[in-house]
Amino acid sequence: MDWRDNMFRVGIFVNTHGVRGEIKLLPTTDDVNRFHKDLPLVIDTGKEPIPVTVSSVKFFKNKVILGFREFTDINAIEKYKGCDLLVSRENAIPLEDGEYYVSDLIGCSVVEENGTPVGTLIDVLTTGANDVYIVKTAGGREVLLPVIPDCIKNVDIANKTVTVFLMPGLV
Repeated sequence: MDWRDNMFRVGIFVNTHGVRGEIKLLPTTDDVNRFHKDLPLVIDTGKEPIPVTVSSVKFFKNKVILGFREFTDINAIEKYKGCDLLVSRENAIPLEDGEYYVSDLIGCSVVEENGTPVGTLIDVLTTGANDVYIVKTAGGREVLLPVIPDCIKNVDIANKTVTVFLMPGLV
């Protein structure tokens, strides 16, 4: 099991800010207000993870400026530019009923209500109206399923199964 399995990307370190080791982060999270002082994060270097703790948070345009207790100098943090910042599942924003982490959905078997296999959920598109599940069929085709009650009947993360009703015209 990889250490990243229970981690979620919350941003990409795009640049440094000032000389005190602060960074500009391009957030990849739905809620930029999730960043707060004392939040434990991990810098994903592609090799060894580097645990950090947020010491300061500022918001500027579409970026978040973070300071870390572990870095107080631009020279020490600069080498991690381009790295992802991750948060553990334990420190992730709690989900509401009917909400799921995308990483938990990826790989789920998608079946019709009568048990007929449709394919495997490979990605989730976020649109203005509703999310859309991208399902790859056994034949290699992609099927787009709107995440609405008429189409998505049940999501069972424990059994990695999504039960759907294929509305006319979807397949």
